[in-house]
Amino acid sequence: MVPEQLELPVAPLRHPKTLGSASIQDRFESFHQLNPWILDQLETLTLDCVNQGVKRVGIGMLFEVLRWQYGRATRGEPWKLNNDYRSRYVRKLIDLHPEWSALFELRGLRSA
Repeated sequence: MVPEQLELPVAPLRHPKTLGSASIQDRFESFHQLNPWILDQLETLTLDCVNQGVKRVGIGMLFEVLRWQYGRATRGEPWKLNNDYRSRYVRKLIDLHPEWSALFELRGLRSA
């Protein structure tokens, strides 16, 4: 039996104007402000993992699932989600759901 596939609604990605020498955190905050649905979808994916009994979740895996879903929904429109934002999104997930802190491995943040 094949499990039911989780369908994620997607929206067009919006990118902030180039921020030049802005820090990763500043670029992330600008991007997140324009695309709040990404955090919602990461939250949905993580909850699905929790409900399936998964004990460890990788933010990289969640990003790749979003890329795949986005490509299916937009018929191949390029997905431009900066991998530098992974660590910021996982911290936002843990801020929203402290009970998920054991699911993710956190490493130190790069400041550049």
